[in-house]
Amino acid sequence: MFDDEQMNPKNNFFLLGQEEAEKALLDAYNANKLHNSWLISGVKGIGKSTLAYRFARFLLNERQRKSFPAASLATDPNSAANRLISSCSHPDLKVIERNFVEADRKKVLKAIKDGAAFDESELKGLKKSAVIRVDDVREINEFLTKKSSDDGWRAVIIDSVDDMNLSSANALLKILEEPPVKSVLLLISHNVRQLLPTIRSRCSKLVLKPLTDEAVGCLLRRYRPELTEKTIAEVVQLASGSIGKALNYADCGATERYRELAEIIGLGSRFKLQDLLNWVDAAVETEESFELASELILKYCADHVLASRHIEETVSAWENAVRTLRQTEALNMDKKETLINIIGHLCKVM
Repeated sequence: MFDDEQMNPKNNFFLLGQEEAEKALLDAYNANKLHNSWLISGVKGIGKSTLAYRFARFLLNERQRKSFPAASLATDPNSAANRLISSCSHPDLKVIERNFVEADRKKVLKAIKDGAAFDESELKGLKKSAVIRVDDVREINEFLTKKSSDDGWRAVIIDSVDDMNLSSANALLKILEEPPVKSVLLLISHNVRQLLPTIRSRCSKLVLKPLTDEAVGCLLRRYRPELTEKTIAEVVQLASGSIGKALNYADCGATERYRELAEIIGLGSRFKLQDLLNWVDAAVETEESFELASELILKYCADHVLASRHIEETVSAWENAVRTLRQTEALNMDKKETLINIIGHLCKVM
């Protein structure tokens, strides 16, 4: 089994299913028409960050390239540049993402200074800021004003621009207006409709499509070889073209949770209250379990809306579920009550 660190985009050299987007970047480079800013968008878990790192490695390994035009974005995993990228220490790559909250950021800086490493459980316990702060974005300016280490390319990855607030978005706009030569900004977005129109208009756009079921199945076999073909088929059906979701679902028993939900809703008004309460209690144990429960509810609606005898009522219930789940997160409403109300309503209309 591949561990999380091997599958981290900065270490992952294997990208499947996004050949069209790879070709667009490669063709622009080979034609010497590479735009300074690229907006890479699509649903979560389909390879946007992996593609961004793949292209950054391609640019930062330019000196090692023996032929032109380049035939692919592939690079040698053992090159000096790639080893630096994997260790987050390449001088010509800047990665902007949500930083740790101030108290935990100090812990990380102290650990680095003392030469002490956080283990996986300690890292998971650290909290990150809700947004990418304006000071983080301003670091891009400082980075781009410096000369590259070998007069080559400089690359910036923002993962993701959805996490910026208005101040940091406006700071990014100023950078996009006049980026230096031989610099590329790769902006990752899971929902471009939330971005400022002026940011969208200043970027070349790469819209990544959900992966095919065949691609998701292939990746599951690669990353989770212990899974049976039956489990792979069930997970693929749930994942809706996202290998990120598929891996999460495989690891947390989502297929069984989905079956339990389907049984409850399938009974309509005859559902057993205790079964519903047990399902909801498990769903609100952690933030991750609540997020999973929310995804499974919306997936059930999507899968069964056309089979409903009351399509209009079902669509209305689906829209209500989406709206209520968003409000629950934004307003810190009672999660258990929210799920009981949503599933109870779905039992009535479906």
